[in-house]
Amino acid sequence: MKKRAPERKAKEERMARESKSLIWMNGAFVPYADAKIHVLSHVVHYGSSTFEGIRAYATARGTAVFRLDRHVQRLLDSCKISRIDCPYSYDELMDAVRQTVVQNGGGACYIRPVVYRGFKTLGVNPMGVPVDVAIATLNWGKYLGKDALERGISVKVSSWRRAAPDTFPFMAKTGANYMNGQLIKLEAVADGYEEGIALDSFGFVAEGSGENIFLVIRGVLHTPTLASAILPGITRETVMDLARDLGLEVKEEQIPREALYLAEEVFFTGTAAEITPITSIDKLPVGKGAVGPITRRLQGAFFDVIEGRARDRHGWLFPVEPKNKVQRAAKKAR
Repeated sequence: MKKRAPERKAKEERMARESKSLIWMNGAFVPYADAKIHVLSHVVHYGSSTFEGIRAYATARGTAVFRLDRHVQRLLDSCKISRIDCPYSYDELMDAVRQTVVQNGGGACYIRPVVYRGFKTLGVNPMGVPVDVAIATLNWGKYLGKDALERGISVKVSSWRRAAPDTFPFMAKTGANYMNGQLIKLEAVADGYEEGIALDSFGFVAEGSGENIFLVIRGVLHTPTLASAILPGITRETVMDLARDLGLEVKEEQIPREALYLAEEVFFTGTAAEITPITSIDKLPVGKGAVGPITRRLQGAFFDVIEGRARDRHGWLFPVEPKNKVQRAAKKAR
């Protein structure tokens, strides 16, 4: 019998661990296998959901959730924009995320809260359809590959553009919006690239399929404005703060496509992607075709904070509650 590839074995082990986890659904923990929705749920047919991607990191002082406050607020902001009445408050969601991390072992993980329209009636009009909330944790490693942070990735400018500003609300992180991202990603992979870059409806640089983007030009950091149909990324915001801490100039502006080819450095940011260098675009090398010094400095500053080696001067890390306290709170809720 052939020996299984290490990647396949690791995937199977990860899936086995996740299958034993608990998922928070509408205030109660349910086993992974029982976390189900009806096939006629509104979200299945119309993409009526908002969600977040959050990471918890293992630090010397224990597990901490990165920028939990901003993620929960953005989730609620997305609900407001999408006219979805979330049945849980900011404080309740903050606590539920912490509980879910602890109940699943309290280690480093990727966290996925989702607010979605459930099952009642089928039709585009969602009035009267119940809103459900779930929170899961996943053992998700490096989003664009384990070597991506070190060696960088190759990307292409996608033929798919972000929608015009009066079509979809791209400031909201909604399930419906991500069909656009799926098409960008699928096209890139089919063409032999690891990721794609979308332009906005006016032809200016927007973002990746699920990441924000930065360019380094003459030592200055450039990133598209929110008007370019991008998600207001929390890691994007973090990188801008770190850059200013390091004395770098940051500009938010419209960026023409050709700037991608002339930039000295380019990188993606995102909760899943973290800070991922881009070393070629449309088969043209970015700079010298290797990870640049400013990208490296920002990566170092970022990981020093989230892994607990540097002082968390901005208050980005939210420790999870001690397990006994969470268990008492969960029992009280039941």
